[in-house]
Amino acid sequence: MLTIENLKHPKLNIAHWHVSPKQNWCVMGRNGSGKQYLDMLLSGDLQPKSVDKMAMPAAKNVAVVSLEKQQEIYENELKIDATNFIDKNDVGTKVKDFLPVDKLSDPLIALFGLANDMEKGYRQLSTGEGRKVLLLQAVLSLVDQEGNKLIVCDNPFDSLDKASCIALSTALEHLSNRQITVLLLLSNRQDIPHWCTHISLIAQGQLSAIGQLTESETVRQLDDFFKPVVEQDGWPEPYHKLSDYQQSYLVKLNNGKVSYGGKSVFENLDVTIKPLQHTLITGANGSGKSTLLQLITGDCPQCYSNDLHVLGYKRGSGESIWQLKKHMGIVSAELHRQYRVNSDLLTVVVSGFYDSIGLYQQPEQHKTELARQWLKKVGLLQYQHTSFQSLSYGEQRLALIARALVKSPYLLILDEPTQGLDEVNRQRVLNFITHLESQRHSTMLLVSHREDEYLPLFKQRISL
Repeated sequence: MLTIENLKHPKLNIAHWHVSPKQNWCVMGRNGSGKQYLDMLLSGDLQPKSVDKMAMPAAKNVAVVSLEKQQEIYENELKIDATNFIDKNDVGTKVKDFLPVDKLSDPLIALFGLANDMEKGYRQLSTGEGRKVLLLQAVLSLVDQEGNKLIVCDNPFDSLDKASCIALSTALEHLSNRQITVLLLLSNRQDIPHWCTHISLIAQGQLSAIGQLTESETVRQLDDFFKPVVEQDGWPEPYHKLSDYQQSYLVKLNNGKVSYGGKSVFENLDVTIKPLQHTLITGANGSGKSTLLQLITGDCPQCYSNDLHVLGYKRGSGESIWQLKKHMGIVSAELHRQYRVNSDLLTVVVSGFYDSIGLYQQPEQHKTELARQWLKKVGLLQYQHTSFQSLSYGEQRLALIARALVKSPYLLILDEPTQGLDEVNRQRVLNFITHLESQRHSTMLLVSHREDEYLPLFKQRISL
């Protein structure tokens, strides 16, 4: 199925790797480990400088689904959005248009949980739903091909609720019945499915096949590979103090409702969030979690048709969006998709002070220094002058977390902040959240599907 011997490339090295059709492999890698270069090798977009032996499926028989690919498709959907030129909302490419025309009745569509979403536009989907569409597209594009077939799934369970994770895992497991081999590239051990048989590790572009998952030596090497980072440095000083905030509530929504195209996202929703009342928001994919956050941040236009108060302002009373975002820190897939300017990492973090995408004024020195401190805290200071776009998806996400934390916002909105992060960096972010509670200056709203992220500090839970 796949054999590589002594492959060398400036970004990727593989001494020996053999995958047979009857094996199910997971390649484990941390953020910045080089998984994206393995994606490129398997899809034919990266050519080795030298290799003793390389046998793998033809490029037409390989499909790759990754966070980077999802970002690319979303950017294209934004480019073709014609809403400003027509008399109705342009939903963009519909789900059904991503799939082969002759496969629109394939039972895999229901197995992937997408049977009721075929008429939706891609931009209308949640991050998790969008991932499932791309996975289904990849699978259906391979089923009729002759010869060995390979689907490479980069962190496919990120952003999926528990039920969707189980359903997707079952669907991927059954692909062997269609003569498709599945290769998972994962960053968290808890995402390893029960049907995985073999493990490889990739670090600094070096891939090592370490053996069967049932072997104790394999488990030991995995433990060493994901050894937690010991935090030694102090924490940056808070930029704002909560004592400056004079209102009783940060957020108050009465009988809230949002609908699109006649379909209700949610209705009759009451939300109150007081200072330091950290709040957890949960629910299945597509239940409206991100929409609720966008209502609060002002990124959902229907905030003006709701009885909504945010940071002391009644929405629609003449306040500007900048008055609100001045005291917000935001981490979300939406922001990640929108941050497409060609900036270095330090600029990205400093832009958090100005709530801008990119930087359009000369920052004060103390703001630049505080941004450097946060880059050091998330382990990215060495990349401060590196282009944001050139880093891996997970490294970009860490930078956006630093961007949100840099100004110690009154309201810290975290919409699946650990998406794309390996388990070491994910735990680091959870440590940040715990530390922020002890500092008592930011009130946190967290959306997450991972139950180990439901920290005790979240005293209020909104289930959608």
